[in-house]
Amino acid sequence: MSTRTKPEPFHPDLAAARWIPLVSAGPRTLWMFRLSPPPTRPDPSVRIETVPFAGPAGDMGYRLFRPGGSGEGSERTPALLWIHGGGLILGTPQQDDSSNLALARDLGIAVFSASYRLAPDHPAPAALDDLVAGFRALVARADEFGIDPARIAIGGASAGGGLAAALAQRLHDEGGPQPVFQLLVYPMLDDRTVLRDDIDRRHLRMWSPESNRFAWSAYLGTDAGGPGVEAALVPARRADLSGLPPAWIGVGTLDLFHDEDVEYARRLREAGVPCELSVVPGAFHGFDAVFRRAGVTRAFHAEWARVLRGAFALEKDSTTGA
Repeated sequence: MSTRTKPEPFHPDLAAARWIPLVSAGPRTLWMFRLSPPPTRPDPSVRIETVPFAGPAGDMGYRLFRPGGSGEGSERTPALLWIHGGGLILGTPQQDDSSNLALARDLGIAVFSASYRLAPDHPAPAALDDLVAGFRALVARADEFGIDPARIAIGGASAGGGLAAALAQRLHDEGGPQPVFQLLVYPMLDDRTVLRDDIDRRHLRMWSPESNRFAWSAYLGTDAGGPGVEAALVPARRADLSGLPPAWIGVGTLDLFHDEDVEYARRLREAGVPCELSVVPGAFHGFDAVFRRAGVTRAFHAEWARVLRGAFALEKDSTTGA
């Protein structure tokens, strides 16, 4: 009698993830999660600088990535306003230097990695207020940076993706210049996920249900998942998604945010918003940051480049085929 071996839940490129412990962020461990990331290896083809952006709480330092020669002359380059992740309670613009540098280099665009205030010291809507001011300042300073104000996309990973979705909603409601695209990488969209009791946590990595509850509650200033949460602060709680910019959502099957991301993509489509959904089998939350050189990570990041190239109407790169 033969026996059938249960398939490995993790993607083959991510098999080593079975040894990664699931550590939760909380009041006593937050300092550990807020350690600074290592510096990024410089690339002579991309200029990196920190520029001040005025916000409600004063100047915020944005990381700017520009290919050599971009912004010079009459031709304007597209721009991506990138929002770092960290569960709304941690993270820095520097943590995504590697992927932001690659996007600037490979697409020939300007990438602005935004700063914003973090909870619990600064609960909502502080972060969103900062980002609204940042987007508007970027449009107003387009000539200074040599970018095309009509080709600014917004994007982010995890909490940054959730903030990008919330930013798109608020900019839509307030009018004025709008982003041309939303790049939502395993976005944190729905505080009501904390209410679920059916989550299989055996293969969760990097972000636990406990972290999620603490982070959302710290950000909202009240218990996550409750009936009194303001819909404007939680993208998935918004009833009407029509009129928002086209979007791409990418998430793994083992991600805590898988179901809320798939549902948000469905609702965008039903509201008439073009939305491409990319689900990565056997991928956990933040897999691409942990296994940067894995084939599945390269393919995932290649999708970012592909959809941004389309959103910005850039010509296909004949050398990479991207």
